[in-house]
Amino acid sequence: MLVVRPITPQDYAALYTCAVESGHGFTSLPVDEKLLRRRIARAQEAFAREQVSEPGEEGYLFVMEDTATGEIVGCSGIEAAVGLTDAFYHYRLGKVIHHSKELDVYNALETLTLCNDYTGVSELCTLFLREPYRKNMNGRVLSRFRMLFMAEFRKRFSQFAIAEMRGVSDVDGQSPFWGWLQKHFFSMDFTQADYLTGIGEKTFVAELMPRYPIYVKLLDEAAQVVIGKVHENTRPALRMLENEGFRFRGYVDIFDAGPTVEVEVENIRSVRDSRRLPVKIGVVTDGQAYIVCNTRVADFRAGQARIHVRDDHIVIDAESAAGLRLKADDAVRIVAL
Repeated sequence: MLVVRPITPQDYAALYTCAVESGHGFTSLPVDEKLLRRRIARAQEAFAREQVSEPGEEGYLFVMEDTATGEIVGCSGIEAAVGLTDAFYHYRLGKVIHHSKELDVYNALETLTLCNDYTGVSELCTLFLREPYRKNMNGRVLSRFRMLFMAEFRKRFSQFAIAEMRGVSDVDGQSPFWGWLQKHFFSMDFTQADYLTGIGEKTFVAELMPRYPIYVKLLDEAAQVVIGKVHENTRPALRMLENEGFRFRGYVDIFDAGPTVEVEVENIRSVRDSRRLPVKIGVVTDGQAYIVCNTRVADFRAGQARIHVRDDHIVIDAESAAGLRLKADDAVRIVAL
């Protein structure tokens, strides 16, 4: 059984493997031992906090484990509130109008303005599933369980949630959008800038990024066409989030111009459609596939299981119950897969 659980220090080697395999442009999972160990420690602190009244600096990081082999097959995370201590940058797409009635000229021009508009919102991040396990809806479980976690522990998260989508880059990790910025404002390549941001070194952004709105028309054509577009490998993840209610509102990444999508947490489909019910353990035949999670923080477990859903309880088989650390009459939160 594949079970999602809080990360532990013993998972470091597996997390490092995920970082290597995730490739260029995966800012939240850089190949850096110090940072990865710090993320694990920070996650442990977050899961250890039994009482949280409002979102703060907590960073929840989970791994998906094959319980039969002990192998870690993926990871997934949630930031409770971004930008509270380190600035959280985006470009906001806007418009300016150049109009001369006398000359009968009217031009609506797109602009990019550096901003921190998403400060304080929750972020779904660090989603990576290793190649051999990208089947049987495992990726959907690894992404959507986070929404059940947010629904269950509502006070730990903001009213709004975002997800940053990886932008367009080539096989060597070079971004057409960053190519224009590099030429005019920076002296480092995309992978180095992305890495520095991933390890928290963001001072250079404020120091070197253009401080005034940029006219999109002034960018190279190759840079213009990728604004708000996602990497080919990211399209399935974007479609899944759009099905959950996430929408693009004109905010893009400052390095690769990938879109950031947002939603009010209460309007996430998996939050809205989830149910909280007690457990009965028994024989399940022809059950429906659900994402099922327990309702504990430090001992959190989530996974895919076939269950029978009744009006006032669910029935789950003993093997699945053991994997999710459930006993009779425990509460679970569920949503149809």
